[in-house]
Amino acid sequence: MIRGSSNAIEAIRHLPMKIRAVTEAERGTWPKSVIVELERAHADSRGEIQPLVDLPMESCVLIQSKKGTVRANHYHQTDWHFCYVLSGAIEYLHRPHGSGAKPERVMIRAGQLFFTPPMVDHAMLFHEDTVFLTLGRNSRAQEVYEADVVRIAHLQD
Repeated sequence: MIRGSSNAIEAIRHLPMKIRAVTEAERGTWPKSVIVELERAHADSRGEIQPLVDLPMESCVLIQSKKGTVRANHYHQTDWHFCYVLSGAIEYLHRPHGSGAKPERVMIRAGQLFFTPPMVDHAMLFHEDTVFLTLGRNSRAQEVYEADVVRIAHLQD
């Protein structure tokens, strides 16, 4: 298994306000399960507004994945993310980092929101073309992302 080095963690501490330490108060705001129940949409004659996430965050990216591909196979040291599937589906594998346990598998379908906290090994398998939004705590600037992510052996193996 590939692990982060103390140099990488030290590098994170020196990035000016790009990566914040995780606090216990922040942990208390996180969902307790992978699948996040959506609030009821506000509906009127104009249509609907579906709330997704109401937490401070620094990034939102739209990701398109092709059938037969794999994403992630990593964990984040401080970042968390919510993912909302617009179309397709994701087979999501996850386990606490360092546990060595067999990962839990969860099928996430279009219209579902799921959450990944820091220090959770995770991977995403795509059995069909899929489009999803990822809403993240930290900036998605490449240097910030790379300073926080730690790649691991393939969870699906």
